[in-house]
Amino acid sequence: MQNIKEQIRKGYQELTTRQKTVAKFVIGQPKTIALHSAQKIGELTETSETTVIRFCYALGYSGYSALQTEIRESLLNSDEEEGPLKNYRDTTGELIGENNLIQRVMEQDVAFIQQTLSSINNELFTKAVDLIIQAKKIVVVGFRTSYSLANWTSLTLNLIRGDTSLYRGPIDDADSIIMEMDEHWLVIAFSFPRYASETISFVQAAKTKGVKVLGISDDELSPIGLEANVLLKAITPQPSALNGMAAIFSLLKALTTGVAAADWPKVQDRVRTYDGQSGFEFHIPTTESWG
Repeated sequence: MQNIKEQIRKGYQELTTRQKTVAKFVIGQPKTIALHSAQKIGELTETSETTVIRFCYALGYSGYSALQTEIRESLLNSDEEEGPLKNYRDTTGELIGENNLIQRVMEQDVAFIQQTLSSINNELFTKAVDLIIQAKKIVVVGFRTSYSLANWTSLTLNLIRGDTSLYRGPIDDADSIIMEMDEHWLVIAFSFPRYASETISFVQAAKTKGVKVLGISDDELSPIGLEANVLLKAITPQPSALNGMAAIFSLLKALTTGVAAADWPKVQDRVRTYDGQSGFEFHIPTTESWG
């Protein structure tokens, strides 16, 4: 399904309103697509058989049967397992009284990490790593619940490759930053519910300068998903800020490790230099030292 989702994400803005309804249905209900005719899908989406077929054409398929065949093959060959999520409990309240709370919580985290892993193929992950490696400069952006993710990512990438900064909203001069950008820059944008409009505005402004965008979000059709050149999807329970951080940080750890592994000797040198500098002592002059 990853290839189909990526095609929908890239072409979503060009779809009609009714075709967008079909697109969301395809992403959310692939098994239903595999089992039913275009006429039935038209009824289920409250559109029409014609809309469903035109949606297929818009994605580059020869017709509905071609899309259906690809979805069927994808589902048959999928390594995704629903099992890890079957025991997930939707609310923290349901965990009250658990004799082994830590085990239950960590099992849930592992389940969503596994789901995130199965949703990202190696080709897509490699594209994301290559974007970071090839970028001249990187700006990381994320607000509200995504700020901690953006902050950690900017610090880590700046350590292992340099030329990475965190956009801090009103504290920074957005116009000045964007003015310096060109097609060799990369914006890494985090956006999870509720999606911060500030993130989208910054990304849209940056794209006018030819900047590439690596999006990290929970949905291919999220606001940042529609703007990104490459999107990495983290599957998390809601709200992400409270329940989903383990899966997101696991994804970020894999991403930064992939960047480091691409030029490990250079990264080692940077880390050694950083360790040496971090041992320096800085003293604030006292009034006595002013003499």
